[in-house]
Amino acid sequence: MEINFKKKVVLVTGASRGIGRVTAKQFAEAGARLVVHYHQNLKAAEQTLSDLPGGPHLLVRADLSDPEQVRQLTETIIQKMNRIHILVNNAGVFEEHPLVDISFEKWQQAWWKTISTNLMGPANLSFCVVKHMMNIGGGKIVNVSSRGAFRGEPTAPAYAASKAGLNIFGQSIAKALAPHNIYVYTVAPGFVNTEMAAPFISGPEGEAIKNQSPLGRIAKPEEVAKTIVFLSSKGTEYLTGCIIDINGASYLRT
Repeated sequence: MEINFKKKVVLVTGASRGIGRVTAKQFAEAGARLVVHYHQNLKAAEQTLSDLPGGPHLLVRADLSDPEQVRQLTETIIQKMNRIHILVNNAGVFEEHPLVDISFEKWQQAWWKTISTNLMGPANLSFCVVKHMMNIGGGKIVNVSSRGAFRGEPTAPAYAASKAGLNIFGQSIAKALAPHNIYVYTVAPGFVNTEMAAPFISGPEGEAIKNQSPLGRIAKPEEVAKTIVFLSSKGTEYLTGCIIDINGASYLRT
């Protein structure tokens, strides 16, 4: 199966590192023009941009928890790139906030930051991008969720809740947007070998985390990226509304 994104514009949020960086590179290698989004790490985002073949590509900054910045981001991309064919909602935050150990004030802060970034950010960006996609005849959206949406996250319940919300958000708009030739997919990785997971993998629980999977390891970001790129390609339209687990059989659901 040949995957070709020539003449396609792809927006990947959180593309300065991890899954987002590798996903952007795989899209570029398949001919796409990339919009590399970042929030704080300009140096890392510039590295992502410099690593991309082809182009011209675009580097953009926005705090996705701010609805106005989301609106302005979309307008900037359309002005400079003219099109957004594919949106990958990858950006997210993970912040531990164990209920039994923190104050109510810190609890509130963790929930606001997590939900506004991980759920409201993709919801608002999808709204803005969808309005554009409807005008150009369609498009594709891939949301990056988490295994935690299904099994729970005892020390980071807001993270699990945000990803569970992202799952049902994706399924809801998949039903609403199919008549407009806009298709929506979700991938739900377990632990992935990224900077976000590094403290856990290198910590005392590292071996136990790897052994959650019968493969005896955690996922490579390239494996998640490959699934995102596949879902974004032609011929996957009937998969709209799906949630694909990428967790090495570490958590099985029926």
